[in-house]
Amino acid sequence: MTDNVNIIRLTAAETAAKIASGELTAVEVTEAHLARIEAVDEKVHAFLHVDREGALAQARAVDEKRAKGEKLGPLAGVPLALKDIFTTEGIPTTVGSKMLEGWIPPYDATVTKRLKAADVVILGKTNMDEFAMGSSTENSAYGPTGNPWDLTRIPGGSGGGSSAALASFQAPLAIGTDTGGSIRQPASVTGTVGVKPTYGAVSRYGMVAFSSSLDQGGPCARTVLDAALLHEVIAGHDPLDSTSIDAPVPPVVEAARNGSVEGMRVGVVKQFRGEGYQAGVIQRFDESVALLKDLGAEIVELDCPSFDLALSAYYLIAPSECSSNLARFDGLRYGLRTGDDGTHSAEEVTSLTREAGFGPEVKRRIMLGTYALSSGYYDAYYGSAQKVRTLITRDFEKAFEQGSGVDVIVSPTTPTTAFPIGERADDPMAMYLADLCTIPTNLAGNSAMSLPCGLAPEDNLPVGLQIIAPALKDDRLYKVGAAVEAAFVERWGHPLLEEAPSL
Repeated sequence: MTDNVNIIRLTAAETAAKIASGELTAVEVTEAHLARIEAVDEKVHAFLHVDREGALAQARAVDEKRAKGEKLGPLAGVPLALKDIFTTEGIPTTVGSKMLEGWIPPYDATVTKRLKAADVVILGKTNMDEFAMGSSTENSAYGPTGNPWDLTRIPGGSGGGSSAALASFQAPLAIGTDTGGSIRQPASVTGTVGVKPTYGAVSRYGMVAFSSSLDQGGPCARTVLDAALLHEVIAGHDPLDSTSIDAPVPPVVEAARNGSVEGMRVGVVKQFRGEGYQAGVIQRFDESVALLKDLGAEIVELDCPSFDLALSAYYLIAPSECSSNLARFDGLRYGLRTGDDGTHSAEEVTSLTREAGFGPEVKRRIMLGTYALSSGYYDAYYGSAQKVRTLITRDFEKAFEQGSGVDVIVSPTTPTTAFPIGERADDPMAMYLADLCTIPTNLAGNSAMSLPCGLAPEDNLPVGLQIIAPALKDDRLYKVGAAVEAAFVERWGHPLLEEAPSL
């Protein structure tokens, strides 16, 4: 194995430790990952923009700090792939859309600022479904991303670029966003770890909005500890975000270092299985539940009837909010402008710009949302969906009720493994079903994690285990996740990604 191969296979925690001790320089680590990107990303297409000069400059700054004896943060010098939905001063932010092609933001998102302040090296911006609308990264205006386990299959969505960058060892860390499962679902199908923090725990300032009451940024990694270290960097109150929670960040790193489920009550929801679930996914999930029991957890069966309505409620609420948020892309202020030749009115320029700039899925959701919000239909559709949202929240509250409830809930992350690119392109409903298990958590605002629990026997592709915790109890995800991860690694004899086909 070459030195570069050794470097890119390290965890983020291992990489940071070697940089802090002087065994590796941040520049060496960054160059190794840039070389990996150059070698494989033409096939994977995880990145939309690679900031080679900026990444090396950040790495040199870390090495200079270490040489001066300055204190370095827990992830100083570790490379990261940033979903192209966070604004980044001086480099493009496209949100996977032609509408913002070539746009260079004049400011950094809060998440971007916090990464830079922690001396995390940002390698570039990753591919995604346009405006985060999709479950496969096929809706990107710049072409699909491949799943490193099988490049003919999807890497999940909307954050498939971030998950694929991790699984192909192009970066040890990544950032995603989760509106209906867009961190957890890609993690599941690529054999990586993804966390949706409690709603409001990570600032949305500078994160291009899709559905404001659901959107949440979060960490993506290859191990539970790495995700916790990144979570700690990006989380925390932000006065620039009106939905930001003014509360201490839960002790996620401590929890990840002390994984245990001994004495915990773990809920299994009967609505998260049945028709549409792949047999191999259920098999691996059942094995995970048995493992939790072996590790000392008490398994509790739960009935959450409103969860059956979550998908319908989500696909009224999210498009309605998207219809409102995307109204700002009018071709008049910034981004794409079409038809501005002096022969068209402002309204015509806006219409021509949106026709050229938005893709089919974005147009579909804007039209659906506009209809749901229209006079005469608001109460029947959007209003009813919000009532269902309340019922889902109450089901979670009952499940987590202090004293008599469970500590966490577990489920499959996705009903199936990664499906072939193009298989569901003409069937939006089939595509939406990929988020069946993840959507209830977004509607309620709880925290959730996906981590690998094996390969499905039918296709030898990764299966994800979802762990759901109450709001502001994100540390429980890491405590349970670390225990499960350690037990699986001991059983397999190696991390799951060791089995991934080499590119």
